[in-house]
Amino acid sequence: MKKKRTRNKKNISVKAHKKRKHIIRDREKAAQNVSPVVEKYWFQRYNLFSKYDEGIKMDEEGWYSVTPEQIAIRHALRCVAATAKPNPVVIDCFAGVGGNAIQFARMCCSVVAIDIDPKKLELAINNAKIYGVQHCIDFIVGDFFQLAPSLKGDIVFLAPPWGGPSYKSIENFTLDFLKPRDGFTIFQFAQTITPNIIMFLPRNVDLLQVEELSWLSSPPLEVEIEENYLQNNVKGVTVYFGGAACH
Repeated sequence: MKKKRTRNKKNISVKAHKKRKHIIRDREKAAQNVSPVVEKYWFQRYNLFSKYDEGIKMDEEGWYSVTPEQIAIRHALRCVAATAKPNPVVIDCFAGVGGNAIQFARMCCSVVAIDIDPKKLELAINNAKIYGVQHCIDFIVGDFFQLAPSLKGDIVFLAPPWGGPSYKSIENFTLDFLKPRDGFTIFQFAQTITPNIIMFLPRNVDLLQVEELSWLSSPPLEVEIEENYLQNNVKGVTVYFGGAACH
């Protein structure tokens, strides 16, 4: 009988512990204004920012738009390898809350982080401070399409908005679905800065269209397409153009 009572106490203790964990988790979500739309991304928060608990700040769009940290690190490593410069200049054209800009800066790149939304750049500045790289990033509030003619850099990084979580329901994601303009237009503006372009796109993107982007130059640019995995799941496709592609 004593053993039975002890076992029951343990079961009650485990249930109480799980209940406390759920209560704490729910309080954390409420404190951070996590809406039902982004709840599943909140559960993956440490994949997005490993230093999340140190003061990372996000808005709703940031939750489903930011590049997962390990993929952003991959982008930064490729960028450094492609330029063969000690301090390459990377232009992050749609910086959002700063996921990619931070990792570029951590790899000793000088970063120009652009976003048309000043609130997003405020969040990006906060997040860059958490990682100690805010001094390596120039944050510019503005429209990339208006700024492009005056920009100079070694690599242009493009991670334009995919149109929200609903992109997953599109069987064949064409470049027309990208925001704020279609992918061909975005790419052409990037080319006015440099032919060395890195583009992060949805996993269901039309790869034939992506290859067509390389033909916009004369002669056509080298192109390399890479699937990006996180915990054995494809999270996106990165396309490297020009000098950013492996030869």
